[in-house]
Amino acid sequence: MTQIYGTLGPACASAEVLERMLREGMTGVRLNLSHVTLREAAGQVKALREAAARCGVSPELLIDMQGPELRIGALSDPLTLTEGESVTLREAIPLPESVLAALEPGQELLLDDGKLLLRCLTAESALVVRGGLLHSRKSVALPGKEIRLPALTESDLQNIADAKSFGVTAVMQPFVRGREDLQAVRAALDAAGGEQIRLYAKIESREGVKNLPELLDACDEIVIARGDLGNTGPLWELPALQKRISAACRAAGRPFMVVTQMLASMERSPVPTRAEVSDIFNAVLDGAASVMVTGETAVGAYPVETIRFLARTVREAEKYQQ
Repeated sequence: MTQIYGTLGPACASAEVLERMLREGMTGVRLNLSHVTLREAAGQVKALREAAARCGVSPELLIDMQGPELRIGALSDPLTLTEGESVTLREAIPLPESVLAALEPGQELLLDDGKLLLRCLTAESALVVRGGLLHSRKSVALPGKEIRLPALTESDLQNIADAKSFGVTAVMQPFVRGREDLQAVRAALDAAGGEQIRLYAKIESREGVKNLPELLDACDEIVIARGDLGNTGPLWELPALQKRISAACRAAGRPFMVVTQMLASMERSPVPTRAEVSDIFNAVLDGAASVMVTGETAVGAYPVETIRFLARTVREAEKYQQ
């Protein structure tokens, strides 16, 4: 049976909403630790446990680590970036020093999973090519550039140390580049008494795609993380990447998850698009062991309805395969 995952966040922070999501078919949740620690999210985990007890179920709890992902820092207020304007990067956007050091004229910056696009005029300034509203702690990608960071941050190590006591069932490691990244996470989990906690490898870069063969037996599940993976080249190449990763996982007998924008329109709409339900259906037909929504349930206006459409589409796909 395909697993159905939502993401914890303000929109589903209460036990009442989580209970409704579980009754609609949600089998597990993701907790994004890019913005908070496991201890800081203790209230959300408690609400999940209360909801699960009411439903008589034991949902999975996946924690998504910070890992070597690049993100902007904190903004005092959301920043409006207008197409055609130029911005002074160090002053306007709190970019990591490793990113600032890599900038040069012509370099593109993709912000918030590629929703916003800037092109460097100099090493200090950039032109807004695709504008929008930028919030704190959103992702940064530099197409064509590799910036090497440790697999685990200090915050990641603390969260791993706390994972067992919080009932975490799996850890999602972002931006996996090679087998050594997974070995580092596995070693930290084992040292913290988390031998039974599963390890999910998020494929989000061309390096991860290239090294996929060495990752397949070093983790419990592969995650086709289409947000940042879609930033690694022209967006129209993403479907082929997803198909190739799916095929490799099937051939190796390794479970895989499909995630990102599965029901993105439902952040604002009570019903999805036809394309979105087709995407979910096809992911199941490709053999996905699990599917996940992120912002749709974390901050969207219709978290319960999102899970309803996700779960029912998945079950329809499973019926079709029988």
